[in-house]
Amino acid sequence: MAQRSATLAGFQAMFSRPSLGLAEIAWRWSFAFATVSLLAFSVLEYLDSLPVTSRDEFMFRTRQPALISRALAHILRGSSLRVIAAAILLAVALSIAWILLGALGRGLTLGAMREYFEGGVDSSGASEQIIRGFRLRSLVGLNFLRVAATIAAVVGCLAAFFAAGAASPPSDPSPGTSALICFFIATLAGGVWAILNWFLSTASIFVVAEGRDTFAAIAGAVGLCRDRLGPVLAASAWFSLAHMAVFVLASTVMGFPLVFAGLLPPGVVVGGVLVVALLYFAAVDYLYVGRLAAYFAVLGAAEVLPVIDLAPGPAGGDLNLTASIDRSELILSDLPHLIPEI
Repeated sequence: MAQRSATLAGFQAMFSRPSLGLAEIAWRWSFAFATVSLLAFSVLEYLDSLPVTSRDEFMFRTRQPALISRALAHILRGSSLRVIAAAILLAVALSIAWILLGALGRGLTLGAMREYFEGGVDSSGASEQIIRGFRLRSLVGLNFLRVAATIAAVVGCLAAFFAAGAASPPSDPSPGTSALICFFIATLAGGVWAILNWFLSTASIFVVAEGRDTFAAIAGAVGLCRDRLGPVLAASAWFSLAHMAVFVLASTVMGFPLVFAGLLPPGVVVGGVLVVALLYFAAVDYLYVGRLAAYFAVLGAAEVLPVIDLAPGPAGGDLNLTASIDRSELILSDLPHLIPEI
């Protein structure tokens, strides 16, 4: 019997249950708003802590590049340690917030998605079931591994710059070799991060659908790709094409206010670009939910595949291969002179 396409099931879930996309937007944009607010507050506090003397103000008023650069160097002198400390503190705080909020948001979204595929209408019970017990801890573990992979990728990119600088010393510069080394290491780090991030994000489906722990869910994601690679690749390809189409459309629409930047007020131009960007991010979140729904459908199709039991069963209609074999019948290896002697 032909099965329904998992990709079509993902698109159908995305359009027929818009609350899934709205829930995704709610928790993602809440974290994004908190991150932007915290970064803006930190930057303002840092700028407020910088000492500006009357001499520096005089150099700024001259509008001479050399004097302005000297004033900036004097203002920023000795503040690098504060910047590094603030950056580390922000990174740790945002990572912890992402791990907790991402685990809760992903659990609630996938819980509602599970209720949708099971034919349920009310997903309130799914929320309580996700929050209880080890399932939330498993999602926290997956998000922790995603943050760790991201930090490792950033360290790898920084190592690419240092390795490129070491390959091209001032005494014997080699910009071509330096650029090639930097590009290769950065690309390798980014590729490994993309693969790990995909498996870790897909593993959350097994946490919610089957109640697995962190590492068992990762093993389930690997097994899904091994057993159902075709449908997984098909769903990823179609949703990637949809993402590309949305990006091209948003870029085209965003160009209209920029074309009339000299005729329209700056506020109108910035507002138009911001509205288009927000619509683009909303569409991307909806597509991400649809792709997760497609993977959910692939997992459901894998669970209902027929399994043929070849073991001998009781009398009746069950398949019994042992009883149908005539042990007195000659097989090819028993026929004399079938293979000529050499």
